[in-house]
Formats: sequence, C-alpha cells, structure tokens
Amino acid sequence: MNSAVQRKNMVDSQVRPNDVTDRRIPRAMLDTPREPFVPEDRRAIAYMDGNLPVSATGRCLLAPRTLAKMLQMLVIEPTSTILDVAPASGYSTAVIARIAKRVVAVESDAAMAATASEALKALGVANAEIHVGALADGFPARGPYDGILVGGTVSEVPQALLDQLKDGGRLVAILDVNGVGKVYEWRRYAMSFDRRSVFDAEAPVLPGFEHVTEFSL
Repeated sequence: MNSAVQRKNMVDSQVRPNDVTDRRIPRAMLDTPREPFVPEDRRAIAYMDGNLPVSATGRCLLAPRTLAKMLQMLVIEPTSTILDVAPASGYSTAVIARIAKRVVAVESDAAMAATASEALKALGVANAEIHVGALADGFPARGPYDGILVGGTVSEVPQALLDQLKDGGRLVAILDVNGVGKVYEWRRYAMSFDRRSVFDAEAPVLPGFEHVTEFSL
C-alpha cells in the first residue's frame, strides 16, 4: 500500500471521526508524509493508530487522533506563531507549519533535533526552525507565542513556559492526573491563566517534566 493511501486511511479512520472539525488539520496531515520522521525499520507502521516510538529513549510521535485534537484546541490562525515543545523527530512541526505562519520547535534530544531539521529541509518546510534546549524552558527568544503545543505528558506546566504565551494565547499539553493522562488547555488573560480538561490521552512523560518525589523528615 503506498503512503498516500495510508495517509488517507489514517485521516479517514483516526482523525475525522474524532471531532476534528477544523478542516485545515486533516488536510495538513494528508499533505505531510510521516515516513521521513520515522526510523526505517518502523516505516511500515508509520500510520499506526497509537503513539509511535521513534527513538531508543522512548520518544514518540503522538497518536494521529491525539495530535489532531490538540492542534484544534490551539485555534491556529494563518498569522500565528506556534511553539512546538518536544517535537521528537519533527512530524508535529511539519503539520503545524502547513497551518501557521511560523513554527519554533525546541527539542532536548540533539539527535532527534538533527533528524527533525533534516526531514523538514527535505520536505521544503521553510517556515519552521528547530532548536536544542531544555523542554521546560521553551524558547523565549522567539516569543511570545500565539500557541504552545507540548508533545507529551507532563507532571505540571512551569510558569516560565506559560509566560511565553501572548495575551489570549493557548498552551495544550497532556497532564498526568493521578496516573491518568488528560489533555488540558491553558489560556492566558493578561497576567492570569485558566485551564480546562478536554479529553483523555496517553503518551510518555517528557524529559524534564517528571514527577519529583519529595521526602520529609
């Protein structure tokens, strides 16, 4: 089965039936091949229904359904600048780049960042940039951002990351709530933030966002 057919099947079976009403998102996913972002030995399952591991350290591409619904929550405009935190091999960055004006991605794994940069260049994506750095720090030098996508599970979202949002901007991440993954949206209103839980999703915990066990005497 060729990749174009696999992409169509992915979108028709995993994305469109799951309340993804922003038509730009399935179109972007139809136009973005996943193979360049997947190790060669896993390309046969590049369009699988679920999180797809892309590194020996457990980093993955989010399940297509999860990614599509999280992108819809960001309410991306054609003029938006989006921060993509933890893109792994860069697939999410490539999809966002087809919708937003500019994408800034920060990846803590230098090898993953190099893979992402090469894949984006091969696809001719000119409005995205990949930086190596601590995920929890974001990338304030290019901010503030209209939206921030965090591509995995976190124990909490640091204030330093929320502060990189523009007024009215949204951050979307999977929050570990007592061992259950729940996708939350944070929205900035001047100097305050609100948040709401939208749907359940599972993904590996990201480096730098693990639970810290506190001991007391």
